Amino acid sequence: MKVTYYGHSCFSVLVNGKHILFDPFISGNELAKNINIDEIKADYILISHAHYDHILDVERIAKNTGAKVLGNFEIYNWLLKNGIENAHPINPGGKFDFDFGTVKCVIAQHPSSFMDGSYGGIACGFVLTTVDGNFYYSGDTALTLDMQLITKFTKLDFAIFPIGDGLTMGIEEAIEASKLVVVDKILGVHYDTFGFIVMDHQKALSAFTKENLNLFLPKIGETIEL
Repeated sequence: MKVTYYGHSCFSVLVNGKHILFDPFISGNELAKNINIDEIKADYILISHAHYDHILDVERIAKNTGAKVLGNFEIYNWLLKNGIENAHPINPGGKFDFDFGTVKCVIAQHPSSFMDGSYGGIACGFVLTTVDGNFYYSGDTALTLDMQLITKFTKLDFAIFPIGDGLTMGIEEAIEASKLVVVDKILGVHYDTFGFIVMDHQKALSAFTKENLNLFLPKIGETIEL
């Protein structure tokens, strides 16, 4: 599958001709200043939780593209209140079928609140089963043994994990998470955007390689095959 990285935890996966965008945070990211938000394609947008660094640009992109936006029930209601009518609720444990495949919502160990401090519902991750392959985006989670349950339902081709530490998993935890979900291809996200999550890239790459795992750290705006 073709994966395009837009910085922080925002990336797009092309599946069966459909562009699936995750956690759009671009306009507030100085590292992504060369990305033209209005040129981003999206048929679906998946939101892992309500923190501003995951939802900042969802309204703009959703209204530009008409994409269907998925999030927990609190995010779903927030989307409707903000004029995004093509919204779809999904909570941990639930799954829905779409024209590209199935989205299953899973638990993430992380807080969630909107920019005004109001409750953003439970934080989530997503497991996508598609005609082109299967993958897991964990969202901003801590390492949890719940991850091993994913393999009971889905054989994954790759996973997307936060690796910047401090507010999410770091390098060591992401390596263990990779083993729990039985993948050897990992896209690293949620690093470098802010001073307290700046990461040593070579250290991360070496640590994953030592465990026979392939860590991908594409440049912002770069498209890779996974």
